[in-house]
Amino acid sequence: MDAAPRLLLDFIDDADFAPWSPIDDVVMGGVSRSEFTRAAPSVARFAGLVSLDFGGGFASCRTRPRTWATAGAAAFVLRVRGDARTYKFTVRTDDGFDGVQYQARFTPAAGEWSDCVLPCADFVASFRGRPVRGAPPLDPARVRALGFMISEKQAGPFELQVDWIAVVDR
Repeated sequence: MDAAPRLLLDFIDDADFAPWSPIDDVVMGGVSRSEFTRAAPSVARFAGLVSLDFGGGFASCRTRPRTWATAGAAAFVLRVRGDARTYKFTVRTDDGFDGVQYQARFTPAAGEWSDCVLPCADFVASFRGRPVRGAPPLDPARVRALGFMISEKQAGPFELQVDWIAVVDR
């Protein structure tokens, strides 16, 4: 993977923020909350509060389905600044609201910009937080939605800043 990253989103234009929506544990009775907003020029902010009350424990956001230029990708690359919590970058390969998504974990250092390289081969198919046995590996050519999630009983406030999202080709 010595190729230069190919940008998917750089958050310079307002249009880069438009397709993102929060999908938090309120869909199953929880009270966690999140938002995806502009933190600074060309920087997005996924932030909120994860609560374990009422059986909850996750916050997420994702784009509406669309065609992404991800065919031939070997990895996703995220330029992020975190809070030392573990996040998941998620991708969906269909247009449904609920269904299988592919997830890769990353833990950016607190307060420092870093490039997180997430090989496509490392993404795990998941449905409602559980691994999907027998699911095919992630096919980057089929990616329809991108997202971020925080879960795994990481209660409390969180903030992940995103400078850009890119792919690296094979």
